[in-house]
Amino acid sequence: MKTLVRNIILLAVMVAAFGTSNAVAQTLRDASYNYVGKIAPNGTVRNSEYGSVGFFNADGTIANAKGKTVGRIDGKMQIFDKDGERLGYVNADGTVCDGDSKPLGKIEIKTGKVTDEEGKVLGYANGISIQRVAAYYFFDFFK
Repeated sequence: MKTLVRNIILLAVMVAAFGTSNAVAQTLRDASYNYVGKIAPNGTVRNSEYGSVGFFNADGTIANAKGKTVGRIDGKMQIFDKDGERLGYVNADGTVCDGDSKPLGKIEIKTGKVTDEEGKVLGYANGISIQRVAAYYFFDFFK
């Protein structure tokens, strides 16, 4: 669980740096740069087989494929689980921290590369907003 939370928070960092138009689908890739899914302009999250695995709502809540809320990211870049417990947050410089302010990793804003606290690459999500990238790591949409 600790590793999952770290990975989730790290990808949330990624999102902090990438605010682009939602006019086209946004692709998510793993550490080996393999395609794992995409996020459609309407907020639907699809896996590599094009199956729906979740949805991003305009209010920051994130739902699974059955429409059940699994988490939320607020406008201050704080990440919460389904029960409202804060899992972590993202700093303006791309550093991702857990709920106890321990650094978990960082994103490289220009490349979209997300790394853990040891520099290991976790994935790529260039051009995706933080609310949407968080699902990749925090909510296991592509596992």
